[in-house]
Amino acid sequence: AGTRRPMHAFRDVATAAYCPRKLYYRRQQPADARETPPEVRRRRAVAFRYPDLLADDAALRAAPVEVTPTQFRSRLGSAKARIECWEALTDPDERDVLLSGKDCRGVAHKRFEGAAGPSLSLVFTGEPPETGVWHPQSVRLVAAAKALSWEEQTAVERVYAEYPTHGVVRPVEVGPRRSAEYREAVRAARRVDGPPPRVDSDAKCEPCEFREECGVRTRSLRSLLGG
Repeated sequence: AGTRRPMHAFRDVATAAYCPRKLYYRRQQPADARETPPEVRRRRAVAFRYPDLLADDAALRAAPVEVTPTQFRSRLGSAKARIECWEALTDPDERDVLLSGKDCRGVAHKRFEGAAGPSLSLVFTGEPPETGVWHPQSVRLVAAAKALSWEEQTAVERVYAEYPTHGVVRPVEVGPRRSAEYREAVRAARRVDGPPPRVDSDAKCEPCEFREECGVRTRSLRSLLGG
C-alpha cells in the first residue's frame, strides 16, 4: 500500500499560497503561539450577531465594527438582497465545525444548507478587497469547500466569505481557476520541509510577523542603507 499523504490545515495551504517561506516559519512556532487571539475571536463573533446588531443601535455602536452604523446596515442590506440563503447563513446549522477532506482539514466557521446544497462560510477579521476575496483567503475557502464536498460526497459549488467588521459578505464560486490555485497551494505546502528560497524585496514581507527571522531585505530597509 502507498504512503498516506500528509493532511494539511486550511490555514497552511492559505499561507503557502501567500508565501511558502512564511509557512515554514509558522510551522516552527510552539502550539500555544498558534491559538486564536481573544481580539480575533471578538471580531469574528460579529458574524453571528447580524440580526441583533441591525436591530440594536447601542449594541452596534459597542461592537468592534470598522465602518459607520449606516455603512454597516447598508452593506448587510445589500448582501441580504443578493444572497438566497441569507437566513441559513445568519443562523447556521453548525458553528466552528471541523471538516476533513482528502488533502486538507480545518474549521468552517459556519456550515449550513445553501440554495444549491451544503455550503459554508469562513469569517475573516481583516479588511476586504474592493471586490472578491484576497488570494490566500480564496485558497482557504476552496480547501474548506473541497473538505465539505468530500464529507458530503456531493459537489460544493458556492461558499461564502464574511468580513463582519466591515459588514461585507461575498459569495465565492468554486470553479476551475480557484480549484487549480488550491491544488498548487497544496503542492507548495507539501514541498515545505525546509526553508524555501527567500522572496527578495516583496511587498508581502512588510506585514509579515516572521520578517526578522526570515531575513528578507525589504525595500524600506534597503532604502535606509542606501541600496
